[in-house]
Amino acid sequence: MVKTTEAYHLPVMLDECIKGLAIKKDGIYVDVTFGGGGHSKEILKHLGDNGKLYAFDQDVDAAQNIPDDPRLVFINHNFRFIKQFLDYLKALPVDGILADLGISSYQINVAEKGFAHRLSGELDMRMDQRSGLKASDVVNNYNERDLLKVFNQYGEVKNTFKLVQTIIEQRKTKTIVTIDDFKDSIRSCIPVKEESKYLSQVFQALRIEVNQEMKALEILLENVTDVLASGGRLVVMSYHSLEDRMVKNFINSGNISGDLKKDFYGRTDLKIKAVNKKPIIPSPEEIERNKRARSAKLRIAEKI
Repeated sequence: MVKTTEAYHLPVMLDECIKGLAIKKDGIYVDVTFGGGGHSKEILKHLGDNGKLYAFDQDVDAAQNIPDDPRLVFINHNFRFIKQFLDYLKALPVDGILADLGISSYQINVAEKGFAHRLSGELDMRMDQRSGLKASDVVNNYNERDLLKVFNQYGEVKNTFKLVQTIIEQRKTKTIVTIDDFKDSIRSCIPVKEESKYLSQVFQALRIEVNQEMKALEILLENVTDVLASGGRLVVMSYHSLEDRMVKNFINSGNISGDLKKDFYGRTDLKIKAVNKKPIIPSPEEIERNKRARSAKLRIAEKI
């Protein structure tokens, strides 16, 4: 069944993203998070006959949203491979890169994918079904130290130690396979008045670990200046502080650690500069229309 863009994912800050890309009619652009195709279809509207758009998405279901347009090339892989694929396709350098780092509405709403704590299904969370690691593998097999890292760093869960000890104790007697299994096993850790918020943080942490999202973003950013042409734009929309901090550090210092390197004379070798000094956030009207937009932050940079 073909899914509409709206059913798959309502694009966030669409106008702001398109403006940030500063699209040239005959330019080459990359949407590294194709999803429902909302941003890609808008980019295509601004391209001429000789323009080109390369769209990445590791979820095979996203291919159902590809428009019938010869200017678009769909690449069913994670965006960490952006440089390798574009080099192979002789598409380098490009004039703009767009990354919407949020999980799609479609992925959240499909129980079989295991992303949503409000649904029943297997505890999976793989965006790419070809990969081996599932969320159930993390909770059943990770040791204490690694579980603490996952829930501390990626979920900022308040009672991480109690959560991890509970998981370790529960899995001694029962293998955790489904979402319901997992929620039942950690029931004693969930604050009564903040159940939804707490589970969202826990599930976010597992999702980031399963899909190695922070590592993929790190690799993408490391390749940006090699992929972009001079004057090319980087447009990144993030939804939690870890991602936004990494993007901000890269734009301001050229690396994800935020360590601005200078030579003996105090000069930097920065190859990218911020276009907007502060992140752009959705309007109250957009947040009212699309609740998932409320945490979005948009940063735009240009290759020097």
